[in-house]
Amino acid sequence: MLNREELSVLIRDKELVSGYMDLETQLTPNGFDLTVSQICRFAGQGSLDFSNKERVLPQTEEMPVIKDKPDDRFGWWSLKNGVYKVATNEIVSIPNDLIAVAYPRSSLLRMGCFTQTAVWDAGYKGRSEFLLIVENPGGLKLKQNARIAQLAFWKIKETKKGYQGIYQNKI
Repeated sequence: MLNREELSVLIRDKELVSGYMDLETQLTPNGFDLTVSQICRFAGQGSLDFSNKERVLPQTEEMPVIKDKPDDRFGWWSLKNGVYKVATNEIVSIPNDLIAVAYPRSSLLRMGCFTQTAVWDAGYKGRSEFLLIVENPGGLKLKQNARIAQLAFWKIKETKKGYQGIYQNKI
């Protein structure tokens, strides 16, 4: 697993992560905190098969951001109990000798909420999306650009064929 210093070099020299809010704040001892750019609710059914030829992503509806005061720079989402799709501000560019996995920040867990993610494959480039599950019956108030999940990176033996799926270069 890569540490803060190794990640800092890869971010600055190789653009492992771009689009971040504040590098020093988002770098952690063992990873990088991802921030919330957009929250969507699911508005339809999805379909998934073995070959992905019949894959259909469900429609989503972007949730509005509410500012407490008109001159506030950033607003809030007020989320009820349920499942939401999160898009991050950050864009990752993972080389063929790394993979990444995201975990919810412990503060989020202490609020009765968590993220659900998949592996960021070697060779993947693009903006990240994952699920936010709000289990707290009282809901969650989440501010734009909040740090929500920590991305941890692992060194692997370099693969010749990195990620080539439909989400490649999704920005």
